[in-house]
Amino acid sequence: MAALTKSALAAYAAVGLPLAATALPVHVQVPKFYATLGMDLAMIGFILLAVRLLDAISDPVLGALADRVPVRYGGRKLMIGGAVPLLAAGLWLLFNPPADADPLALWLAATLVLSYLGLSAASIGHFALGSALSRDYAERTRITAARGAAALAGVLLAAAVPELLVQQYGATEGLAWFALGFTPLLAVAAAITLVRGPSSPVTLISASLTWAGLVQPLRNRRFRRLAAVFLVNGVAAAMPATLLLFFAADVLRRADLTPLFLVLYFVAGAAGMPVWVRLAECVGKVRAWLISMALAVGAFVWAYFLGAGDAAAFAVVCVISGLAFGADLALPASLLADVIDDDEDCGRRPDGVYFGMWHLLEKLALALAAGITLPLLQWLGYAPGMLTEGGAALSVVYALLPCVIKLVAALLLWLAVSDSLNQMESTKGEAA
Repeated sequence: MAALTKSALAAYAAVGLPLAATALPVHVQVPKFYATLGMDLAMIGFILLAVRLLDAISDPVLGALADRVPVRYGGRKLMIGGAVPLLAAGLWLLFNPPADADPLALWLAATLVLSYLGLSAASIGHFALGSALSRDYAERTRITAARGAAALAGVLLAAAVPELLVQQYGATEGLAWFALGFTPLLAVAAAITLVRGPSSPVTLISASLTWAGLVQPLRNRRFRRLAAVFLVNGVAAAMPATLLLFFAADVLRRADLTPLFLVLYFVAGAAGMPVWVRLAECVGKVRAWLISMALAVGAFVWAYFLGAGDAAAFAVVCVISGLAFGADLALPASLLADVIDDDEDCGRRPDGVYFGMWHLLEKLALALAAGITLPLLQWLGYAPGMLTEGGAALSVVYALLPCVIKLVAALLLWLAVSDSLNQMESTKGEAA
């Protein structure tokens, strides 16, 4: 099968930019934004976790639907296009709560549901489309890397712009302006993918909407192993992102440099992606992923020892951990596309139902990170603005707890996944 052209790859990846630009402020800005409005951290963490758990139903269903939309109606592209209005509306309402919203917790929960539904439908359609674009082992990593590069560009936008607007106009008005400006960007990028992006040459499987059809990936032994690693690793990666705004303000005492820290992190991730792709070609995707986990642990152990005035050292931490993050963008989804081959039948692939389950795990990792860290910090006595004992607790939860969880993920990958996946890699490499 011929490799996709650079223009086809760019058109496919385009919608990944605004999708990532949405996900970051929802994950990073929401806790501090609603804490500023008077909600306590434990309640915010509970709502984030509870809403994500609802995706246990919606994401697998959306994945199955992605496999059932006939190609003559646009296939997975139709799901991407239909999700755009939901996502834009959800983001606007989330960051524009009415002054008389009572209870505010209900508004947060309802707007999160709307935002997540739009984001899920678009992301699952996009991931499933990319997985089905090629059956070539190396080409899949190229496709996921292109999508990851677009996502990093979106994350860079979302890392710098919202925080700068918040510093300029305040949290409420600044995030409202971001939500408003985001809408045309989402529409244009989605149009590029829908009109100019490649369509899947692989026949879809009409996945059953029965319970057995929705949980089909769980019958795949290699998927279960890979999914466990992905979830645990995702929790470790999401914890620092959830707490970055608090860490910069109350430990480093340089809240003004938060946009710079975020930009350094994601630029390093973008720069590291080609390195991880190349390393995966040399040593295998599993071993490359393990190396990135070790790099991330080293960076965050260092972060634990930082304090007020250590902005330059933390910038280096952002660069190192960002390089490791590039592997998380390029390698796991490529491994998943290989695992889906186990369920391929006469050229038909159930990519949608797999990526529905995969996207659920991704969002569950984000929810667990918020649901664990925010209540834990409150229990340890931390509140935003604390600079003494609470700040010490923040350093532990921000830096050391993710290291422990990351090491668990590495152990799971080494013990439960590496043998079977490396055997698969060897077989595919010989076939190529």
